[in-house]
Amino acid sequence: MTALLEVENLRVTYAGAQRDVAAVAGVSFAVAPGEVVALVGESGSGKTATALAIIGLLGESARIEPGSAIRFEGRDLLRLGEPEFRDLRGRRIAMVFQDAGAALNPVMRVGEQVAEAALVHGERDKARARAMAVAMLDRVGLPDAARQARAYPHELSGGMKQRVMLAIALLLKPSLVIADEPTSALDVTVQRQVLSLLLELQRESGTAVLMITHDLGVVAETCSRALVMRRGELVESATVDDLFHAPRHAYTRELLAAMPRLARPVPPG
Repeated sequence: MTALLEVENLRVTYAGAQRDVAAVAGVSFAVAPGEVVALVGESGSGKTATALAIIGLLGESARIEPGSAIRFEGRDLLRLGEPEFRDLRGRRIAMVFQDAGAALNPVMRVGEQVAEAALVHGERDKARARAMAVAMLDRVGLPDAARQARAYPHELSGGMKQRVMLAIALLLKPSLVIADEPTSALDVTVQRQVLSLLLELQRESGTAVLMITHDLGVVAETCSRALVMRRGELVESATVDDLFHAPRHAYTRELLAAMPRLARPVPPG
């Protein structure tokens, strides 16, 4: 099957006060249409820099080095101008950010923010865009969606805000969703709800998902394949079954050993 996303020899460098820092050092991988792939590693491993490079949202201090390549649906993303990238972003590639509270506009009602995703990508009827937004908010499980669409982000719980982020990302049924630690700020019960919802919507639309996470429990529950990053390098690529039962790299084994496990109950007496 032809790859939906191909990343080849990606190198991302951040300019520092004393010296430049290589955040991503020659990473290569591919994601097939409809596939759910994890990009795993500790904080600082280069996961988020990789994701931001793909979606074209690296900050001004970052640069993608010559020789890097990112192809999506056969298009070379590194050759696109910002207007072309802006058209692609949200319509064909979308991102769910880690901190929904920071990603949402605090002075816009959440329904307007979902509707905006349709309006900036060609929908000219504002009433229709609002109706699409409410329908999507209802689909992602926001209680009383028509009423909550009129709320501001600060009026919603963390789990509700993350559902709004999912609604924005999935409204136009993109080919690829990049989910950057989408549940790390939520409690365990809400984490499971949000992940289950993401996978349900992914199956319905056939969207591919690149799941950025440090949580191997999330990987086990949601992904078919995992890519392990360490210090900007890709050190292992494996099916999730192989990753958990036959890890090849010492760093992967360290991550697995660090997973929390339930302690055996101590018998009374």
